[in-house]
Amino acid sequence: MAEYLILIYEDEKAWANADKATYESVLEGHNAFAEKHGAATRGGKALWASDTATSIRQGTVTDGAFAETKEGLGGYYLIEAANLDEAIAIAKDVPAPFGGVEVRPVRVFD
Repeated sequence: MAEYLILIYEDEKAWANADKATYESVLEGHNAFAEKHGAATRGGKALWASDTATSIRQGTVTDGAFAETKEGLGGYYLIEAANLDEAIAIAKDVPAPFGGVEVRPVRVFD
C-alpha cells in the first residue's frame, strides 16, 4: 500500500458567496466521504482561505499564498491505496463544488 495526498482546490470567491445550504451540503458530503473511505483515510483537514497564508521564499517572509491562482488550496486528505487507480477512485468522492482535486503520491525516501 502507498500513501497519496488528495489536495482540494476551489474558487475562494465562490465559497465567500455560497449560502448556508451549500455549506451544509458540502459538509454532509465530507462526512459521507469519511464514512465511505474511513479505512483508507490517514488524515485530512480544511484550511483557512489563502489570504491568511504566509509565504517564505529564500528567507523573505511575505503575506499571502505562495502563488496567486483562481482556485486556492482549501484542504486535503491523506489516504492509503494499493495504486494510483484506487487513489483516483477514492478522490472522485471528495466534494469540491467550486473546483476540483489533485492526487499526488507521497514520496518515500529509502
